[in-house]
Amino acid sequence: MHSEGRDLVVTAAHCLTGSGSGGIRFVPGYRDGRAPYGEWVVARTYVGDGWKGRQDEDSDVAFARVGSRGGEDIEDLVGGNSLVAGRGLSSVGRAVTVVGYPKAREAPVSCTNISTAYGDSQQRIECPGYSGGTSGSPWIDAEGRVVGVLGGFQQGGATDDVSYSVVLGGEAAALYGEAASG
Repeated sequence: MHSEGRDLVVTAAHCLTGSGSGGIRFVPGYRDGRAPYGEWVVARTYVGDGWKGRQDEDSDVAFARVGSRGGEDIEDLVGGNSLVAGRGLSSVGRAVTVVGYPKAREAPVSCTNISTAYGDSQQRIECPGYSGGTSGSPWIDAEGRVVGVLGGFQQGGATDDVSYSVVLGGEAAALYGEAASG
């Protein structure tokens, strides 16, 4: 996730529930016992009050700040996408790409499709193969911006073929601001 500190990761809040920040590691590209970009220690997590207080599915987004490693920041190594938040349903109805890492597969799954509204505060996308382990995957629009995070309704969906995300509104924008200012 792009930030001035070059050190943020976006995920679903339910992925961090009960974890605190002790012992969490971010391992980008991890697969089959290999960590091509190494392990990064999570220094702090940012979860909104709506999730902390009542696990509100409309608040299922979180950020993690990872520490530098050898003087290098995570964004310098793997890049970072900007966040589009606070615009309501305006980013729904456009093509998004979701890349996820299912626990049961040795390779990531990727799908691009048009997101649709699911009520006033959620969005959904039909893509096959998004089983356990894909929660927290960012939804990237055609301009390379994060417009959602796999989570929200039913913590991302009850089937492997339809996934959900909270619409990144004012709460997500404020949480990002808090995380970015550290």
